[in-house]
Amino acid sequence: MRSVLNVGGHNKSHPMPEAYQGWKHLLLDIDPRLDADITMDARELSTLNGPKFDSVFCSHNLEHYYHHEVKKVLAGFLHVMADDGFAFIVVPDLEDLMATVAEKKLDLDDVLYESRVGPIMVRDLIFGYGKEIEASGQDFYAHKTGFTRKSLVKVLKEAGFHSIYSTNANMEIVAYAFKNRPTDYALELLSLDRMG
Repeated sequence: MRSVLNVGGHNKSHPMPEAYQGWKHLLLDIDPRLDADITMDARELSTLNGPKFDSVFCSHNLEHYYHHEVKKVLAGFLHVMADDGFAFIVVPDLEDLMATVAEKKLDLDDVLYESRVGPIMVRDLIFGYGKEIEASGQDFYAHKTGFTRKSLVKVLKEAGFHSIYSTNANMEIVAYAFKNRPTDYALELLSLDRMG
């Protein structure tokens, strides 16, 4: 059975992408109050021994590290992935955010959109979801860096990923980063072209 490590997924009730249907799902999170399979800081992933994962899923978590720490987190992804593995990464799209703020003349406290947890303001996309930071009292929920599509692809290349496919829509960037040359199975699973 294929396995995926969900880095910073908060809890297993959050739906995983359809690509992972039927996969074994292990949750890693830094917050000790959560019922994670592995409680640790993703910056320490390179110290993790044990089985290699077919994929690492990281949705709205990479922006919670300082820019200089992102490479360390990505090195950890490569460390825990199987040779034919891939990372599936989702982050807020700051380029789209900046364009929307300028076009609509939005302020920091203006609502961008409604989510399953409630209204998301401009400041939430930049600095982290304020209500969660306040309720938890934990600064690891704050955003410490941000990405455009170009800057995310750049940091993935610098970290050593072989092939990177990316897209953006609805103020999110989605990237598929392969440890080595992507397999036909992975390309079909993720509906990607061989040429990218």
